[in-house]
Amino acid sequence: MTRSLKKGPYVDQKLLEKIQKLKATNREEPIKTWSRDSTISPEMLGFTFQVYNGKEFITVKIQESMVGHKLGEFSPTTKFFRHGGRIQRELETKVAEKETEKIKESKS
Repeated sequence: MTRSLKKGPYVDQKLLEKIQKLKATNREEPIKTWSRDSTISPEMLGFTFQVYNGKEFITVKIQESMVGHKLGEFSPTTKFFRHGGRIQRELETKVAEKETEKIKESKS
């Protein structure tokens, strides 16, 4: 559920201070943050953030189309492995066999 209109978007104040410091010094270093719930504002455009996902920091370069979204949306917390069971494994082994045949043919 989003915040009410009278409250406005939530942006972490420490994050805004870090942005102001970088603007003043004209440096291009990424900003580390744990604030996944902060809304991306127009002041953040062009900056690079490293957003913590619970295990590691994911680098996110802010673009114009991201304004209004949350930082956490661009730093997934779960890793997708794959779908499928036995049939998927069989398909993958066939692909691997074809690749090994191509390698053998290219060597000879």
